[in-house]
Amino acid sequence: MSFSAFVTCFNYPIKSMTISSKSQVVLFKPSERIDSQTGVNLNEKMNQITPNPNQLWVIDLADVNFMDSSGLVPLVNGLKTARQNGCRLVLCNVQTPVRLVLELTQLDSVFEIYNTYEDAILTVNNNEQQKEAFAATL
Repeated sequence: MSFSAFVTCFNYPIKSMTISSKSQVVLFKPSERIDSQTGVNLNEKMNQITPNPNQLWVIDLADVNFMDSSGLVPLVNGLKTARQNGCRLVLCNVQTPVRLVLELTQLDSVFEIYNTYEDAILTVNNNEQQKEAFAATL
């Protein structure tokens, strides 16, 4: 199992879309399985990132086809760390077996889940634009 984690500051182009310069995207891409062994690896990768306010942590689960209940631990720990530090953690590309685990544990209502990476980025961009527009009216 391998992970990719990277932080991109300022512009993050995705098919002609960009993230506001006030955001950072931290992308985690676990592959194959998230269980007791590989969950520890994911947890360690997330702990290596220094959380900063306005970061968007994206866990892209496109390549994950299995997750058991112990695999939920790094997701919940990551969400807790992100929220405590003013970050936002979202899941995307959640495959059916993983979605089932999230639904059975009712964590699908706790996590922000997007169909694609692009959907997650667009939503964050739209939320930032709405906040800026509101702040301008004050």
